[in-house]
Amino acid sequence: MKRLAAMLCAAALMAQGALRILVTVAEPKTGEAVLGLEAKDFAVIEDKTERRVDACEFSRKPVDIMLLVDSSAVGEMVQPVASSFVTQLEAKEQMSVVSFDASTEMIQDFTSSKQLLSAALSKIRYGNSPNVLDALFVALDQGFEHAVFRKVILLVTTGLEGHSRAGEREVARLARKKSISIFPVYVAGSGKSMFEKLARQTGGASFQLRDFRKSGGKAPAAKIFDVVRGYYTLTLPGNLGLMEKVKVQVRGREKLQVSALPLD
Repeated sequence: MKRLAAMLCAAALMAQGALRILVTVAEPKTGEAVLGLEAKDFAVIEDKTERRVDACEFSRKPVDIMLLVDSSAVGEMVQPVASSFVTQLEAKEQMSVVSFDASTEMIQDFTSSKQLLSAALSKIRYGNSPNVLDALFVALDQGFEHAVFRKVILLVTTGLEGHSRAGEREVARLARKKSISIFPVYVAGSGKSMFEKLARQTGGASFQLRDFRKSGGKAPAAKIFDVVRGYYTLTLPGNLGLMEKVKVQVRGREKLQVSALPLD
């Protein structure tokens, strides 16, 4: 009954010209999804002004995932992680495999076949510089023509960035325009701040693999897919400006990873 009331409230607000925002919430150290939040738990701040949140609904839905895999000279170390993601694919979901170094290459188009996806990963050859931002820009621009469900890029990388021509802001804006969430999964390197920003501005989450060694519990791939599939939809009155100027927080838990992607 509570969920039905929330859905009816959201529908009424939409009829009045409200805005919906997709929000992902994860624990930064354990990589676990944060559940059980309500509208009153969220603070949406635009240019230092807090906006009212009228409704909140949690969903767990299928996704269409592009596995964007580092194939640079040091990229082979993340191949086992990429392989573990294939095993998490559920019925109806699809995944594609794209490799990147100084350029990007489609290895396997979207499919539900785990056998084909595993075979595609085994075909990746390694070398050259990891131009992460350039690869993301190409993937966002061209990679989801036939997507059916929520569009997600799982960026599997060592954490190093080469010499991309594209910039962070340019990539984030294109992701929001295409309604694609970016989930970086990385080993270490200098890209931590960049990965966190890209995730925060696109409704994704970033995961540093060494943190999983300390947290225990589920396997890293299972935890990450829990976060990828589960999200909150917040309904607000009116409109929002540029998402770069909007910050979403969970009250009293400022250290959580909280990201947002406009749905309207």
